[in-house]
Amino acid sequence: MTFKTSNINSIPSKKMVSAMLASLMALSAYAGVAGAETAPVSVTVKAATGMFSDVKSGYWAEKHIYKLASQNILLGNNGLFRPGDAVTQQEAITMAIRFVNKESELPAADKAKLPTGISTSNYFKSYVSLAFDLGLVNEKEEANAKIEKGTWGEKKASREWITKLLIRAIDKEAQAKAAGNAPTNFADNDKISNGLKGYVSVAVDLNIAQGISGNKFNPTGNVTRAQLATFFSRGGGYKDYSYAGQHKGYITELTDSKITLYTGSTYVTYTRDANTPFFTSTSELRINAADIALYSEVMVAGKNQTATYVESLDNTPKTESVEGSFERLSGNKLWLFAGDTYQEYTFTDKTVFYDQNENVVKAADLTAGSVIEIQRETFTAQKNPVAVRVKSGVVNKTATGKVQSVDSTSKTVTVVNDSGTTDVLKIQDGISVIRYQNEIVALSELKIGTAVKYTIKDSIAQSIEITAGVERTVRGTLYELGANHSTVTYMRDGGSLEVKILASNPQIVISGIEQPIISDLLADGTSGDVVEITLNSNEEVTKIEVLNRQMERVNLATVVSYNNKTKLLTVLDANKKPQVFTLDEKTKLEYNTTSPTLTGIEPYLTEGRKVNLNTIGTRALSLSIIYKYEGTVTELSTSAKNVKLLQTNGESITLPYQTTPSVELYGKSSASLSDVKAGDQITAMLGANQDVISKIYVKSAVQFELQSLNLSTYRAEVKKDGATSQIYVDKLTITGDNGAALKPADLKLGSLINVSFDGNTPQSIQVVKQTWGEISNISGNTVTYKTATGSSESVNTNKVKVVKNGSTSTTLSSLTAADHVILTQDADGTPVFHVLSPVSKSFWTYSASSNELQVKRTSTTDTNYRFQLSPNVYIHQGDHTLSVQSLKDNDNIVLYLLNNVVVEISKP
Repeated sequence: MTFKTSNINSIPSKKMVSAMLASLMALSAYAGVAGAETAPVSVTVKAATGMFSDVKSGYWAEKHIYKLASQNILLGNNGLFRPGDAVTQQEAITMAIRFVNKESELPAADKAKLPTGISTSNYFKSYVSLAFDLGLVNEKEEANAKIEKGTWGEKKASREWITKLLIRAIDKEAQAKAAGNAPTNFADNDKISNGLKGYVSVAVDLNIAQGISGNKFNPTGNVTRAQLATFFSRGGGYKDYSYAGQHKGYITELTDSKITLYTGSTYVTYTRDANTPFFTSTSELRINAADIALYSEVMVAGKNQTATYVESLDNTPKTESVEGSFERLSGNKLWLFAGDTYQEYTFTDKTVFYDQNENVVKAADLTAGSVIEIQRETFTAQKNPVAVRVKSGVVNKTATGKVQSVDSTSKTVTVVNDSGTTDVLKIQDGISVIRYQNEIVALSELKIGTAVKYTIKDSIAQSIEITAGVERTVRGTLYELGANHSTVTYMRDGGSLEVKILASNPQIVISGIEQPIISDLLADGTSGDVVEITLNSNEEVTKIEVLNRQMERVNLATVVSYNNKTKLLTVLDANKKPQVFTLDEKTKLEYNTTSPTLTGIEPYLTEGRKVNLNTIGTRALSLSIIYKYEGTVTELSTSAKNVKLLQTNGESITLPYQTTPSVELYGKSSASLSDVKAGDQITAMLGANQDVISKIYVKSAVQFELQSLNLSTYRAEVKKDGATSQIYVDKLTITGDNGAALKPADLKLGSLINVSFDGNTPQSIQVVKQTWGEISNISGNTVTYKTATGSSESVNTNKVKVVKNGSTSTTLSSLTAADHVILTQDADGTPVFHVLSPVSKSFWTYSASSNELQVKRTSTTDTNYRFQLSPNVYIHQGDHTLSVQSLKDNDNIVLYLLNNVVVEISKP
């Protein structure tokens, strides 16, 4: 490992060492380049290894820090980089000298000269002296620099000063001077110093420097180590400096332990491991090593041939391919017949040969007449073959692997074998056998992920044996449902009976029946359902789907008679045609009870009773006594005393009433028929004779804030408009903001929920989606905002709510550009902007177990220092997303809260 040390000609005394250490500590405990790069005898300095414990994967400047560390432009200190520390002018110059690769030209300490009025710490004197000689800094410009305390070198580097330094380092000063003092597009343009606007404009045009929130440049703001690394890293794209240990070339080998590239004259091999970071030249995000194509252009940097940074410059493989018939092999030459000519190709020890299943073979294994493809690199004059692949030829093998895909049309099974290569198994009727234990399995029953053992002969699959299935399906006819619905017996297409155990809560799918259950299945020896059964790896039934049921619906039938001995029900259908159906213990029943039974429904089956049936032939699959109708009100006439409903099945029905029905509507204690309007969704309950409406439940949706939840009693306390109420959630359908099913325990305190009511009875809960945004423009009824991902979104607000400072408005007058908001939708779909008020704090600590953040207390009486974080809290610095773990003690942060939960943290 190489260490950076100051230029000391003799071992200093203990007193001198102590003084030097004290000086270092004064620079914010090894902050910035001073702490990282000043190396007196007693100070341990660690060179960059490509990994810093305080630069987590995904950190916004990760790419640039690793790149410059690998180029030895910047260093760490004992495994730390300290990305948030401010940089001084002398530290920035030190980085600039290394960036332009001029460190070898540093004058000796006793030869270094500084202009009058310019002073630095001893270690940096040579760097600053050389910087003046190279024109990176200008004596006249710096002579009038205002120094409030310390030396010129110890002054914190400003954003505009760094921009000028970098533009000179990449030889773009002529462009900056040509731009002159023309105004920039930043809102704080007038705060950029005269003479520096051109430098800022060029840096922005080159995408080296960017603004901060509010379209500001913040020219006098301090520059952190992470920001400085980003500036110089981006600047490197405009000036191709070379660095020790760095090579550009075409990647010819990439394994878990090494990477080899051709540099144009030689092959260079680096070692690597799982921690080696890979990036592209066009993105800030890490990529996987597998994302880089062989024979594409890359840059690799690192010391002692150990790669600590890899960057893909162009991921297009520099290769060409030719295909033909292999003829013969002689030494390291092979002949290919392509088109109408024989062609000779010389291969090397780096050429890899593959069979048609991508298994590595020897060149001598090629057989005459095989169709092969030769892949040649195009980055050398020789254009050597890098890979030779057999495209077709006879295959004989036995192997094991997992099913990747099944194509029933082409009758092929693709398997990834245990060596990691792929075999395509051709299935041929009369030859190929697929089996599981003692069962013959159809091709369509093979599932992705199933473990198999297979044998291929003459390129045809002879056998496929399922050794451990992840999941598979079988088809058959239901024969019997076991006691307590614990087993199912079915008859396979071949005629054999098989018994399987039912898994817990298996999924039942029957066309025409919403939310069917096991008892809806027909299982008997004569007319059982034809089904597809899904089995898990334990051979338990997880799903039963009925395939062929020809079910008929008989709606609004009128009972003629019922015989409780023969179980025969005679009805007149809607066309007054008589029909007879048989009821049994398997008939699904529905009437005004939660525990329906056949003996319980029989007293209702009297002449004139209205019923709905689902039938197969003369067998009644389900029978429901009509006691209610659900639908949307299309017309309500108090003079004609009727209500017209459009039902969910698209049919319209007119329901009369005699006495005015009672009405139940959530939120109104004395609702009446006048509260029911056209367009309302209702449940109309019928009287005992099924002929008139007796009661109306109006369906509604109400948005609440979840205040508390007792999981032992399943009682939730919810809040709306300052008033609290309770609902029980154990029997309700609950879905997340993405539509996924949730359990009561998944509900988060402080979240917004839409509760659907049938009258006063809650039916379901939908978690409301919350979107962070920063208002960028308000034009008419259109509001445009920037999301956390940086994209721009717009929403139309013909109807709107704006919640700000505890007050709710139905206009946009209180919403302003630059407001930070959480955008939701009310229960009726109205857009709601919750304007967030900033609270400035100093970070102290974070608890992952409780997802709670604590800040520094302003006094002993300050009790407002513990804050719950939203599961989707947006943490950022400008446009760069941060993790909560990146926050450090005493960091200045701004909290934005919604319902006392932190939804945004901004780090200035």
